[in-house]
Amino acid sequence: MSEYSPERTDSVPAGEAGPGGPQPSLLGQALNAPNILSLLRLAGVPVFLWLLLGPRADGWALAVLVFSALTDWLDGKLARWLDQMSRLGQLLDPAADRLYIVATLVAFLVRGIIPWWIVAALLLREIVVGGCLLVLRRNGFAPPEVTYIGKAATFVLMYAFPLLLLTQGGSVFAGVARPVAYSFLTWGCVLYLWSGALYVIQTVRAVRGAGGGARM
Repeated sequence: MSEYSPERTDSVPAGEAGPGGPQPSLLGQALNAPNILSLLRLAGVPVFLWLLLGPRADGWALAVLVFSALTDWLDGKLARWLDQMSRLGQLLDPAADRLYIVATLVAFLVRGIIPWWIVAALLLREIVVGGCLLVLRRNGFAPPEVTYIGKAATFVLMYAFPLLLLTQGGSVFAGVARPVAYSFLTWGCVLYLWSGALYVIQTVRAVRGAGGGARM
């Protein structure tokens, strides 16, 4: 398990982002290429949910999900290539991932594609992680960077969800895709819950460390 060294929000002067130097304004950050892609991903969430639950246009919903996965990969690459890493980007990227996962879980539950207990476990993980963010914020810490395990979990689930859509129906292709889809779903759930547990452990360590430093 990697050590968690969160950055205190009160340790960075206004207008700066630590080692990266001065940060552009919020509008300037929102208008850079990586964050525009993240904003497009966020805008696609309600469209994706409507396609699944309204007309049940699974083909179009699948296209939106594929677009989300591609832009998720591309915005990180662009941020590094163009040297446009920003605090806003660090917030938008995981927010878009979580919203797509929650939207998919809700839609799949309504349509009976996955059982309720899987949805309950993953949504509980989101609630716990949200609580950790509140605890960190209350203790003066900025949100931590996304872990490799968390990104891997999101990556695997983003493969599982399209495959689960393709399993609907009685075609030969659906029968072939079904075991692959459930394998991805199983590993994605395990990694997602594991990353949530690590988040809790790391948050406890950070808060305890801050408390110990305050008493010294």
